[in-house]
Amino acid sequence: MRKLSLPLTDSPYTIYIGNALLNEQELLTGYCQGDNVLIVSNDVVAPLYINKLIRSLTGKKIHTVIIKDGEVNKSRASFFQIIDYLVENNFRRNDTLIALGGGVIGDLSGFAAASFQRGMNFLQIPTSLLAQVDSSVGGKTAINHTAGKNLIGAFYQPVAVIIDIDSLKTLPDREYYSGLGEIVKYALLGENEIQKLLSQNYQKVIERDEEILQQLIYLSCQKKANIVAKDEKEKGERALLNLGHTFAHALETLTHYRHYLHGEAVSIGILMALSLSHQKNLIDKELIDNYTRLFEQLNLPTKIDVEIDIDEFFHAMTKDKKNQSDSYRLILVSKQGCVIQEETDNQLLASVIEEFTL
Repeated sequence: MRKLSLPLTDSPYTIYIGNALLNEQELLTGYCQGDNVLIVSNDVVAPLYINKLIRSLTGKKIHTVIIKDGEVNKSRASFFQIIDYLVENNFRRNDTLIALGGGVIGDLSGFAAASFQRGMNFLQIPTSLLAQVDSSVGGKTAINHTAGKNLIGAFYQPVAVIIDIDSLKTLPDREYYSGLGEIVKYALLGENEIQKLLSQNYQKVIERDEEILQQLIYLSCQKKANIVAKDEKEKGERALLNLGHTFAHALETLTHYRHYLHGEAVSIGILMALSLSHQKNLIDKELIDNYTRLFEQLNLPTKIDVEIDIDEFFHAMTKDKKNQSDSYRLILVSKQGCVIQEETDNQLLASVIEEFTL
């Protein structure tokens, strides 16, 4: 088992990465404060892992709330389903809420934990690759609004993140590839070892080689933890973690969270950010070609394959929570590294969007 520390001033915690961690009774029970534990999961993950987790939680009264699978269910209705259960079953803030699932369950459960009685004990157990390398780390919690993704939420840190990589064995291929999209992001953010592992071993990555997977998860969490430790509330450097996400979130919103998985939208969004960076003379075209090839090798999309209205795309981008003015706050790539840039040239942005649409 590998451990990583996230040394936040007010709420430091540990990330555990290893095999069979759902069987680690002492580890799991040690993070469950209070008498009551609510496990929130979805109808795909729960049948696979919830009983194993329950068996490891000794001396606690266990409750469960099961949400339907899918990004569309990261909603106000699901949020209040959890809150109503906590209220009706007399939970207290010193009890524990566990998120058992992917990014949707983690974001949704975290926001419920942050909101209930102004904050209750919260434990992250991510079961998808995307959640393990990205959304479970750093304390961003949210639900979606019809106008945009993650517009309602809070920064709220878990007491720990427990990553059992055995859960990836049952992850559908498309969900697995989606997680690779976020891992590629860390390579562009300067994690050279990730770039080498992906480019030199992409076939083993596709085949879920356990040794390489554990390295990729560890390096991704380490990179994100280092950035979050410097900027927990995204007032500066942490915004770099949103590379490609302004485009990706707009794409997810326009397709009603039903056509693209998050990592698929991110792969297209990253390439759009690279194209814009090239048009602004920040990088050479060779970098775009290299990452286009890498995304293809990792079975991720490189173009938008549904009809998109450019004006609607712009409107969705205006709702991005990173924006601080009437301009678009984007993360671009330069030869010196990733940079935060305000963009006001709608004509240039339109040309980039058109480049990636049908």
